[in-house]
Amino acid sequence: MSSPDLESLQYPVGRLARKPTLTPAERAAMIDVIAAFPAQLRAAAEALDDAQLDTPYRPGGWTRRQVVHHVADSHMNAYVRVSLGLTEDVPTIKPYDEKAWAELPYAKSAPIATSLTILDGLHARWAAQLRDITESQWARRINHPENGPMTLDALLQTYEWHCRHHLGHVSGGSKGALTV
Repeated sequence: MSSPDLESLQYPVGRLARKPTLTPAERAAMIDVIAAFPAQLRAAAEALDDAQLDTPYRPGGWTRRQVVHHVADSHMNAYVRVSLGLTEDVPTIKPYDEKAWAELPYAKSAPIATSLTILDGLHARWAAQLRDITESQWARRINHPENGPMTLDALLQTYEWHCRHHLGHVSGGSKGALTV
């Protein structure tokens, strides 16, 4: 059996491909993924010992511990971005250097339980917020200084993919297909 290629290790569920708009059913399914993610990440991460958590998911990649902490960092930012998009007219959001954050001592050595706990509450609140967005609000936009204008539809697709993507990293492969 051949070893997985670097592309499949880096993108266990494939690269992000966004649609211009989504149907209500597509949005509901994506929100379900976001809601289910913390429990599935917890199950995958807690099945690993410290040596496995401190092993990169691919050559040159972050450790699984760094991935867990990164997801908490990223999704806190995502929740704020959605909230800004709902409450301000095309706000310019603050990007952050995710690679630098992943190199902070905490991200490299802290117990994963803290970030898993953050994700439990954050995703419950975020999923409830997303379910309350009206059809017309999905077209609201934020301005990302590096990526340009993005609709809330685009943000939903990005972070639903992000959940599956990083679950694949922690679980060791294409298991990024979340079950809901």
